[in-house]
Amino acid sequence: MSNQNLLNKLEQYNQKTTPFRAVASGQLVRVVGLTLEASGCRAPVGSLCSIETIEGELIAEVVGFDDELLYLMPVEELRGVLPGARVVPLGQKSGLNVGLSLLGRVLDGNGQPIDGLGSIQNAEQTSTHADAINPLNRRPISEPLDVGVRAINAMLTVGTGQRMGLMAGSGVGKSVLLGMMTRGTTADVIVVGLVGERGREVKEFIEEILGEEGRARSVVVAAPADTSPLMRLRACETSTRIAEYFRDLGYSVLLLMDSLTRYAQAQREIALAVGEPPATKGYPPSVFAKLPKLVERAGNGNGTQGSITAFYTVLTEGDDQQDPIADASRAILDGHIVLSRTLADSGHYPAIDIEASISRVAPMVISAEHLECMRKVKQMYSHFQQNKDLISIGAYNQGSDPVLDNAIRLQPVMNSFLRQGMRDALRFEDCAKMLTQIAAQIK
Repeated sequence: MSNQNLLNKLEQYNQKTTPFRAVASGQLVRVVGLTLEASGCRAPVGSLCSIETIEGELIAEVVGFDDELLYLMPVEELRGVLPGARVVPLGQKSGLNVGLSLLGRVLDGNGQPIDGLGSIQNAEQTSTHADAINPLNRRPISEPLDVGVRAINAMLTVGTGQRMGLMAGSGVGKSVLLGMMTRGTTADVIVVGLVGERGREVKEFIEEILGEEGRARSVVVAAPADTSPLMRLRACETSTRIAEYFRDLGYSVLLLMDSLTRYAQAQREIALAVGEPPATKGYPPSVFAKLPKLVERAGNGNGTQGSITAFYTVLTEGDDQQDPIADASRAILDGHIVLSRTLADSGHYPAIDIEASISRVAPMVISAEHLECMRKVKQMYSHFQQNKDLISIGAYNQGSDPVLDNAIRLQPVMNSFLRQGMRDALRFEDCAKMLTQIAAQIK
């Protein structure tokens, strides 16, 4: 087709199409659950609208539309809304305040301070969204990251820029393990996202688990369970965006997000509210589309950038490791750490099940000697666990299996090695040395 013909077709198309004209305001026509339906105004998905209520203005985000009907989701609690209330489009969401002064602060899902210490000083504004780095521009994962936890450093070594899942049910020590990593890691900056947790746990995590030392180089983004699904969704994206800001400055960032499941549940609430059909155990397809988009933003940067090493907790309902979110997370992450309720009930903390856990990048970041020691110790530990029932009921006769005899002899040593106090922080080199000493006892 010639250039002139192409121009003629474009002109014909422009004459047929109606240019976009923003309507100043509309009105609220329906409220179903947390979803507001407005007519008479036009606004793009992702933009904000102001809704008049008897208690003042309510801010809501456009999450979908059906012909001339807009679907809105309130950012805060839905109160004081009347039929026919005026709806005014406000345009796109405002930017996010970032800067070194974020360190030591506690923010909400929108990035606004909630710690009573005033506004963010010397802040600059950045977009709330950022694209993932081109995979061909990323540096490969080649160095281990010290997280201060012996079982992870020695047996499930994490690489700088790796993305790990922390699979656990409720009450088995997820938050305590995250706190241990914040205090013991060698990363420059820590970003913690507490999403969908009990409000009591937010202050508890900051004061008791994180502590003054950990908080000084941390940014905490909190959206408790009583906040709107939109705020919980934003909290995860805000945490990731702040981590990206520090990575772009060249820092090594440790991102701890508790939890990825709450992010998926928030998206499920929004998607179902606007009419998206459920697919896998009640989760609509958009949930499984958003998970990799969030996770892929973590990792190593290019040559001038730093890195984001991320831990995402995944709640396994009823300790079911085949939960759809847990299953999807394992496929998109670089490894997973499983916390066992059986170990937690027996007082073994951190309750890391090294048999069910794996770090996919460990062979690339540790020495051949370390890898061989890790393999030998894991085999001994696994051999004991597989025969544990026979041993406990006295059905095993000592001497019938030399490998099992060795495993029984070393079991107290291995258990002691995998346990660690909540306030203890152990360096990576020391952990590797202790692992070598245990492996040397294996015949």
